[in-house]
Amino acid sequence: MLKHTMMAAGLVSVLFLAACGSDSDDATTTAATETTAAVTDSTDPMAAGDIVAVASGDPQFSTLVAAVAAAGLVETLQGPGPFTVFAPTNDAFAALPAGLVDKLLLPENKETLAKILTYHVVGAKVMAADVTAGDVATVEGSTIAITTEGGVKVNDATVIATDVAASNGVIHAIDAVLLPPGVDVSAL
Repeated sequence: MLKHTMMAAGLVSVLFLAACGSDSDDATTTAATETTAAVTDSTDPMAAGDIVAVASGDPQFSTLVAAVAAAGLVETLQGPGPFTVFAPTNDAFAALPAGLVDKLLLPENKETLAKILTYHVVGAKVMAADVTAGDVATVEGSTIAITTEGGVKVNDATVIATDVAASNGVIHAIDAVLLPPGVDVSAL
C-alpha cells in the first residue's frame, strides 16, 4: 500500500509540475509518458489500471490528468469506483478561452476545478453499448444530458472515443469541457 501511495504522490507531483512548469506540450507529454512508465513497471497489478493510470498513459489526456492532480482528485479516481469519466481531450481544454486552464490550475481555484471535473464523472460503469438518452446524475451533484441521435453527446460535447477500460471504470473521450450549472468561469 505504501508503494502505491508513493507512486501516486510521484504521479501527482510530476504531472502537476509538468503542467505548470512549461508551456510546451512536449514537456507535458514527456512527463506523462515517463510517469506512466514508472506506474506500469509496478508489481501491483491494480496500479497501472485505474482511471488515473489509464488517462496518464494516453497523451491526449495530459491536461486532464494535470487538472485532476491540481483539484486533489487523484486518490478519488484511483478508488474502487466504479466510475464513468467523460474525459475532455487536450484539444477540448485548448478550446477554452485563453488563459482559463492556467487560472483553473491555481490553488485558489481548486474548489471550482473540482466541481468542473466531478461534473464529468458518473458514479457507475457505463459502457458505450449501455448508454441511453436522458439526464444522468454526476458525482458533482448536477445532471448531464445524454443524447444518442446522430452519435452520443454529453450536453453539447460529442463523444469521440469510447470504452477505454480501467480497473475501476471506463473513460469516454469528449471534445469539449463541460461546465456545471452555477459555475461562472468568467469570474476567475
